[in-house]
Amino acid sequence: MSFTLKISNDHNDRRLDRTLRSVWKWIPLGEIMKAIRKGAVRVNSVRVKDPGVHIFEGDELIVPWPLREEESKNYFSELGRIKIIFQGDNIMIINKPSGMLVQPDTKNGDSVITRIKGVLKSNSPAAVHRLDRNTTGVLAVALNGSALRAMEKLFKERNVQKKYLAIVEGSAPDNIDIDAPLLKDSENNIVSVNYEHGLKSLSRVKKISGNKKYSLVEIELLTGRTHQARVHMAYIKHPIIGDHKYGTFRADKKLSRPFLHAYKLKFPDELPDVLKEIQGMTFTAPLPDDFNTFMKNNSLENLL
Repeated sequence: MSFTLKISNDHNDRRLDRTLRSVWKWIPLGEIMKAIRKGAVRVNSVRVKDPGVHIFEGDELIVPWPLREEESKNYFSELGRIKIIFQGDNIMIINKPSGMLVQPDTKNGDSVITRIKGVLKSNSPAAVHRLDRNTTGVLAVALNGSALRAMEKLFKERNVQKKYLAIVEGSAPDNIDIDAPLLKDSENNIVSVNYEHGLKSLSRVKKISGNKKYSLVEIELLTGRTHQARVHMAYIKHPIIGDHKYGTFRADKKLSRPFLHAYKLKFPDELPDVLKEIQGMTFTAPLPDDFNTFMKNNSLENLL
């Protein structure tokens, strides 16, 4: 089980190890230091191995320890419901929040799928595709094995239109196709452009609005590689703001995640029987509050 803590002003600009010791008082210091050394502690999804690194208000701190035994008994019953956009007999479309994994990384850990299983009282739900922990928006979930196999085939053959909105650094091009093969380093969970060994990766980018400092862009993923939108935007020198892994600077200390939102899934007009309930349908998810607030404060408009 992992636990996520949103850093408040009480711990703003404080050392990581001191914050851990003050919040998880029942965890021995030796265990805390060991977890840091092994990269089991993450700040904004990035593994941090330096106990002296400073964390700031708004950061998300993720640790591997369970809650106190007396608190953990009711933990999963209080996780809360996921916002459902559509629910049929075979498919569920949800609006994924930031800060949550799609699949649990530990047994019974918090995740989109864990919560859906709790609501439906079923072990069958399975994610059809993936969104990063801090990416928000539309996510398709199969509710049984037949639907999962049909949906996996649909995504593998690239018959589902996937569009994202992102706020990026600088004045982005009005329209650009990014054809840059990507190679994943699984050990370090990082992706890079590699023309010799990478897999074909294609993104279509359109600027929606912008100024000299920031741009709101629509990104259509024509392939579905890990971290594709984030790496491709960084590759053309317009990284997604808040992206501490692939970005070039921290636009605002309060930005604890990449401003990337999966806003649209569009399904084809002809589908097999098990997927008829979503045939020809388009699903969208509204922008989250932090995304809208940043746009308002920086004179960006959603003109779609």
